Amino acid sequence: MKEKRFIAKYWAYLFVAIPVLLQVVFFFYPLINGIFYSLTDWSGLTSDYNVIGLKNYTDILRNPDFYKSLAFTVLFTIGLIIGEIGLGIWMATLLNRKIRAVGFFRTWYFFPAVLSTVTLGLIFSQLFNYGIPQIGEVLGIDWLSENLLVQENTVITSVIFVALWQGLAMPIIIFLAGLQSIPEDIKEAAQIDGANRSQQFFRIELPFLLPSISMVFILAMKSGLTAFDLIYALTSGGPDGKTTSLGLMVYQYAFNNNQFSYANALAVILFVFIAIISVIQMTISKRFEV
Repeated sequence: MKEKRFIAKYWAYLFVAIPVLLQVVFFFYPLINGIFYSLTDWSGLTSDYNVIGLKNYTDILRNPDFYKSLAFTVLFTIGLIIGEIGLGIWMATLLNRKIRAVGFFRTWYFFPAVLSTVTLGLIFSQLFNYGIPQIGEVLGIDWLSENLLVQENTVITSVIFVALWQGLAMPIIIFLAGLQSIPEDIKEAAQIDGANRSQQFFRIELPFLLPSISMVFILAMKSGLTAFDLIYALTSGGPDGKTTSLGLMVYQYAFNNNQFSYANALAVILFVFIAIISVIQMTISKRFEV
């Protein structure tokens, strides 16, 4: 009996140790290593480096391109958050109704999530370059007759549109699950008391959706602040650095300029930024959860 308990305890520790080891090797070690190299002048090409303290961080704060990239990243993230929460709740509400072929529509809305982000970026890049301008010429719309990705006044909106086209799939599923978790007796009681559709949404459905909103907020914020592959495939940061995200800026300094220590410092700043916003958001949302 004691031997069986020992074996069971041994296997329990083993199964716990494996994910902990993977977390240490693939997350904590690279994180600590990245923070250390951000305090050096390491180029990434040789093993030689000098510890220079916070010089990389001070250089970043003096770099005007950093603030330009930060402004685009924040704007892009806000667009994703508002779009995924607003449109996600609206579409989930429609799909939660008892309509014909609802299963087909649920599958159709999730289809964009299956596509690779790079593939999606390349497809829409061709659409913006060849397809949409031809539609604009046929309809006689001047601003639509040119590639929207090369115009400074339309490129950000176009990038957010493409990101939402794919990014809405998962929020719809999350909000749909949240709506379906609401007890039917609460809805029936509200209908008996004479609550209209708007009152049912704001007084019943929205409070139940707050945990889902919190989750979608964090996912959208993470996708926006760490955006790289879609931006790289669509615009490569152009025109004139208008769509250079912080993630793309890290890549450019690391692999184009061979300034790995500077890129690590950028990544650390981005990590701290995401952590602070996540903590604030979760603290606020917990006060309003049902």
